Amino acid sequence: MSFSRSTLATLSAAALLLAATSQGAFAQKKYDPGVTDTEIKIGNVEAYSGPASAYGVIGKTEEAYFRMINDQGGINGRKINFISYDDAYSPPKTVEQVRKLIESDEVFLVFNALGTPTQTAVQKYHNAKKVPQLFVATGASKWNDPKDFPWTMGFQPSYRVEARIFAKYILKEKPNAKIGVFYANDDFGKDYVAGLKDILGANSKLIVAEESYETSEPSIDAHIVKLKDTGADVFVNISTPKFAAQAIKKMAELNWKPMHLMTDVSISIGAVMKPAGLDASEGVLSAGYLKDASDSQWNNDEGMKKFKAFLDKYMPGANIADTNLVYGYTAAQTMVQVLKQSGDNLTRANVMKQAASLKDFAADTLLPGIKINTSATDFAPIEQLQMMRFTKGKWEMFGDIISAETGG
Repeated sequence: MSFSRSTLATLSAAALLLAATSQGAFAQKKYDPGVTDTEIKIGNVEAYSGPASAYGVIGKTEEAYFRMINDQGGINGRKINFISYDDAYSPPKTVEQVRKLIESDEVFLVFNALGTPTQTAVQKYHNAKKVPQLFVATGASKWNDPKDFPWTMGFQPSYRVEARIFAKYILKEKPNAKIGVFYANDDFGKDYVAGLKDILGANSKLIVAEESYETSEPSIDAHIVKLKDTGADVFVNISTPKFAAQAIKKMAELNWKPMHLMTDVSISIGAVMKPAGLDASEGVLSAGYLKDASDSQWNNDEGMKKFKAFLDKYMPGANIADTNLVYGYTAAQTMVQVLKQSGDNLTRANVMKQAASLKDFAADTLLPGIKINTSATDFAPIEQLQMMRFTKGKWEMFGDIISAETGG
C-alpha cells in the first residue's frame, strides 16, 4: 500500500496532534486515590464524643464549609466528599478510624484531625503510607518536622510559638522581671517552657521558679501559694481550663497581682473567666490569631461578614461565641486554597508541595496582619499572634502583631 506525499503529511500531522493531545492530557490531569474528574475524597477524625467532645463543632463547621463550596460548583469542577469519623479522643480508636479512611474509604488525604495523643498514634502510619496528615488540629510543635515527617503538617500556632511571643512581650515590658512559671507536667506544658527559654536565652535566669502540676491533682492552690512566696512579679500560667480558673481564683484570694500571661488554651470566658470571677480575671494577658465573632468591633469587617453569612445559611442557630466555629472555618478555607493551587495535579505529593507553598494567605477570620506562610523547611502555617488583655468581661487586642521568629 502506498500513500501520496500529501496523505503522508496529513497522517503525520494527525499523529503529532494525537501525541500532543495525549501528552497534554497527561500533563493536565494527575490523580492519586480519592480523586476523580468529579470528586475529591477528604478524610477526618474528630472527638464527637468523649472528653474532648466540645471540639466536635470543628468537624461540623468544616463539613458545612465544604457543602458551601460544593454548592458554588466545587474546586475546579470537583465536589468535596468529606468523610468524618468519631474517635472519641481515644488513640486506639483513632488508629482504627484512620486505617478505615485510608484503606477502605481510600481518601485522598486526612485533614485537620484533632488531638496531640490521637494524632501522634497515627503519624508514623501516615508517613509510611505517604498519605497527607494535613493541618493537624493541635498546638504541639512536633508537627513542624518536614525532614522526619514530610507528610505531616500542623495548622494553628504551636504552644512553643505562643510561649516565644510571651517571652518577647515580657522582655520588652519588664526587662528585669522575676518570672514564675506554672505548667502542666506533659508535652503541652514542656513545649511552652521550651518556647520561653528559646527567646529568653541568657535571660532565662529571670525565671525564679518553675512549678509543675499533674492533671490528676484536685487542686493546685498550694502551687500558687509557693509561687507567690518566690516574689515573682510575672506569672506565666500554662494550664488547661479547670486549673487556669483555680489559679486566677487563688491569686485573687492571696491578693497577688503579678503580670499574668495565660495560654490561649484557657481563654474561654464561659469555661475559665466566669468561674474564676470576672473581677479576679481583670487584666489577664494572652495572645490570639482569630477574630472573635461575638465581638462588635468586627461588625463591619468584610471577612467577618462572609463568616456570618456562611453561619446563617449553613449552620443556623450555631453559638457565634464558640471560637471553634471560627477555627473550623479558617482551616477549611485554607484547605480549599491548597486544593485550588494544586489545579489538576491532584497527587498526594503535589498537595503537600502546595501546602508547603502558601504565601501570605489571609483567611477571612484571621486577625488583620496575620498571614499564613509555609515553605519546604517550615511546616508551621501560623507563627504570628497579637497580645490581648481581659478587660471588663471581654478580650481586647492591643499592640502590634508579634512574630515568633527567634531572631526578631
